[in-house]
Amino acid sequence: MTAITTLKLPDKLKARIARLAKQTGRSAHSLMVEALEREVAREERMREFVREALAADVGIEEGAAVYRAEDVHPWLERLARNPKASRPKAWRK
Repeated sequence: MTAITTLKLPDKLKARIARLAKQTGRSAHSLMVEALEREVAREERMREFVREALAADVGIEEGAAVYRAEDVHPWLERLARNPKASRPKAWRK
């Protein structure tokens, strides 16, 4: 199911979209839908990232383990080679 939505585009943006559509052999509609899908997905990921960061901050305030970057970076490299690599020791609990 699709819905019709009207967008008022600045003339220069509309011309850019039309030019790109012509160059790529795609419709302006498909370019705009793809761009909107990509931007909505990006915004959703950003909101989830912020939500997780705020939750982690609360966790830290409540006493969750904290790790030093100089310990975490080598661990991530080991983890890439070995999924069972042991975690670094917590800096603060």
